[in-house]
Amino acid sequence: TKECKSMRDDGKELRKYEVAYFTASVDEPQKNKEFAESLGLDFPILSDPQKNVAKEYGVLRPDGGVTNRWTFYIGKNGKVLYVDKSVNTAEHGKDIAKKLDELGVGKK
Repeated sequence: TKECKSMRDDGKELRKYEVAYFTASVDEPQKNKEFAESLGLDFPILSDPQKNVAKEYGVLRPDGGVTNRWTFYIGKNGKVLYVDKSVNTAEHGKDIAKKLDELGVGKK
C-alpha cells in the first residue's frame, strides 16, 4: 500500500518521463480494481493470478504465494536496464524518478 501511495503522490514527477509505469499483482483483476479505486491510483495494476509472469521475472517467492517487491526498468527495446530489489516503499515514487534520471530516460 505504501508503495502505491508513493507512486500516486509522486505521479506528477513520474509523468514527466517518456515511460509507461504500472504495478503488477498476483491478485484477481476485480480485487486489484477495488484496491486501486480505494487508493485513488492514477496508474494501472496488472493482474497475474496464474503467476506466469511472476515466475518468468523470478519474483515469485519459494512458497509460491506472494511475490518479491522488485521494480524492473525496461528500455524501449524491451531489454531490462535495471532491477531494484531493495524497494523503499515509502519513497518509491521519488526513487523511481531518480533512477530514471540515472538511466538517462528522456523527459516529455
